[in-house]
Amino acid sequence: MRLLLIEDDAMFGKALVRGLRQNGMSVDWIQDGSDGFAALTRAEHTIALLDIGLPEMSGFEILKAMRSNKRMPPLLIITARDQAEDMVTALDLGADDYLIKPFELHVLLARIRAVMRRLNARSGSLMVSHEITLDPSTYVATFRGVEATLSAREFSVLQVLMQYPGTIQSRPQIETRIYGWNEEVQSNAVDVVIHGLRKKFGKDIIRNIRGAGWMVIKAES
Repeated sequence: MRLLLIEDDAMFGKALVRGLRQNGMSVDWIQDGSDGFAALTRAEHTIALLDIGLPEMSGFEILKAMRSNKRMPPLLIITARDQAEDMVTALDLGADDYLIKPFELHVLLARIRAVMRRLNARSGSLMVSHEITLDPSTYVATFRGVEATLSAREFSVLQVLMQYPGTIQSRPQIETRIYGWNEEVQSNAVDVVIHGLRKKFGKDIIRNIRGAGWMVIKAES
């Protein structure tokens, strides 16, 4: 999962980025509202964590500006503002959840999972490509009768391949979709994840196109 954090508190943001990455998420961190809004409009992220009291452009202003954007990712407000009026305003402007600082990391992770479950329920949830079924709400994949719960990174790679069935995805293409802007990526990182998936389900789940990349088979129409 690739996540966007829009937060101006350096100490809090650094700790949050570290905790999220330790839980298998890729995080892009922006510290002012105007740059955060620009990043949101590019629709590169699965979910965004948004502070309210930001320089240049407040969280409320971002929510208002994003209301008409059909490609807006789910937005989870993280703020020290504990007034009911602020919470109501944020939710009415389109925020998907509202979490008051300070909070425990496991609580934030649970809120993220809940937001993603609601999103997947609205979109039909299950992804299906040929013999592969992937449930984004549980990270459970099934292939030829074998069922397993995936790690966050395994889920992200398989999700990318299933979004483009029958199409070869190169290593750079996969890395762009699952890793953050400043995240250091080892040259064989994607290979290791795909090896793990093939070990769980068998080599036929993902096809290796030598010198080009990987793909999953497209379901017959």
